[in-house]
This record gives sequence, C-alpha cells and structure tokens, in this order.
Amino acid sequence: MTPTTSARRAFVALAASAALLGAAALPAAAAPAAPGSHVGSGFGFGFGDSARLAYQKDVTVRVLKGVFERGDTEVVDRYVRADYIQHNPLAPDGAETLKNLGTAIHAQFPDAKYDVKRVISEGDLVLVHSNVVMAPGTKGQAVFDIFRFQGGKIAEHWDVGQSVPDTTANGNDMFSTVSWPRTGEPGPGWLTAYNKKLVTKAFDQLIVKKDLSALDRYWGPEYHQHNPNIADGVAGAKAGLGGYFKQFPQLTVSPKRVIAEGDLVAVHSHYVNAPGERGQAIVDLFRVRGGKIVEHWDVIQDVPATSANDNTMF
Repeated sequence: MTPTTSARRAFVALAASAALLGAAALPAAAAPAAPGSHVGSGFGFGFGDSARLAYQKDVTVRVLKGVFERGDTEVVDRYVRADYIQHNPLAPDGAETLKNLGTAIHAQFPDAKYDVKRVISEGDLVLVHSNVVMAPGTKGQAVFDIFRFQGGKIAEHWDVGQSVPDTTANGNDMFSTVSWPRTGEPGPGWLTAYNKKLVTKAFDQLIVKKDLSALDRYWGPEYHQHNPNIADGVAGAKAGLGGYFKQFPQLTVSPKRVIAEGDLVAVHSHYVNAPGERGQAIVDLFRVRGGKIVEHWDVIQDVPATSANDNTMF
C-alpha cells in the first residue's frame, strides 16, 4: 500500500543477501521437537494445529538465529530441506548455499542482528517482520521473510527488504505497534478466518481496483501508518494512495499469497506501475481490531533484472 517513491532500496550485496535469512529473535520458547517427533503426514497423532503453527515459528526463528548470528550450520542440516527453494534474487537454491552464506555473514558481520518484531503462521507458511542491522549503530533494513514448511522442515523462502529512512511522514517508525494493545503478538486464532476475509476484500477494492472509498468502509478512524512516505490516518492514506493511483493509472497489483494469524494479515504482491516494467515485490501487513483495519506496515523491493535462481520473487 505504498507509492513507488518509497521503493528504492539501497542494499549492499552482502546485506541484501542477508535478508534471505529472515528472522532471529522471539521470546524464549520451548525447544522444538526433533524432526522425527512431529514430521510426516499430520505431524503425528495429537499434534494439533496451534501446536504445529507454534512449532513452525519456533523452528524458523531457531534456524535463522543460529545461522545468521552464530554461523551455526548444524541447525540447517536438522531443520532445512536439502532441496530448499530460494526466491531471494541474490541467492541460489539449496541448503548448502544457506549454510555457506551464514558462515560468510557471521565472519564479516559478527555483531549483525535480526531484531524480530512480529511472527505469524498459517497453514504451512511463516511470515517474519524484522529490522536487520548488519552493524551496530546503523538503522539497517526493514525485512519481511516468508517460509514454507514441508514435512516439518523449511522448504522454501521469499523475502522483501528496504532501507530504513532517517525520518517518516507520519512520525511512526517502520516497526512499532501503535494501536492498542501495543503488542507484536497476533490476536487469538479464532479471529484469523474473519480478519483474513476482511483484509482480502479490502485489499482487492482499494489496491487492486484502486477504489479509495474502501478506506471509508474497511479502515478505522484511528488508522496508524508505518509506510515512511504516507501521513498518518485515513486522510493520509487517501492523499498518498490517491496521488499514487493518479501518477500510475495503469498500475496493476497481483496478490500472490495471503497469510493471517489472529488480528494480523499479510499480503505478498507484485506491483507493476506501468506495462513492460519489472515492478516491485511488496508485503503489506495489516492489523484488524473490532472489524476495522487500524494499522499498516509494509516493505518494498524493486524486482531486479537478473537472479541467482530461476524461481522469480513470487
């Protein structure tokens, strides 16, 4: 949900490659079970959906924390499939690439951190929103990572990243939670289906069909904006998006996947401002409270001309 002016990412090559690693820190959790305990069809008897989602989130964080911050390759052998599919355009497929990258990054940036802000999981997907800081004292990048699980192991990865600016048009940073309650944790699971349906409809009307009246129907009056180039509130969204739609009348937006948990709903999309352009990979994350969208975060990345793999960013 962002104008193209916010899409210009200034990653150095290694820092951009680091974005593929996804996530790094959650509150302490019980150690995940060994692969043989909860893998295979249905993850074993008695392994309910909520436990499976928690397992996926925990494994994602433990693997990527180990690889990225400590250069630990054993966690990759244990929890990542050998035929790991990569959509980050700077990295080839395979678990060996992930291990080699983690070792190289840890050697060059021993103090690098993934500051995880929120993690959600639905079905076989996990989405992580993080502030990736390669060197202490820098603002780093805002990154969304999406991981797909298969048989209890990480099988596939997509990501989107952009540099964190010094200032924002709304006074909010790109990561904090402003709406009440101010927590990064998703709401109760029984809200997931309703909120996913609501955001899917709202996104289609506002972004795909470019109908600004959707903001009056689906957005709450106290709407908090974290896109650094758009002012706070519904009025700010109308002004920012209205200008964007006017500037790019041939804009097409193709949602690729929607991931929801509780009151958080993420939409991973391909935005193309004009025919013939490669466009941008964008993740929009929305928070729903009381049947209205009350908060929004996003990350934007230009689709490059070439890629180290043949999978596209979507």
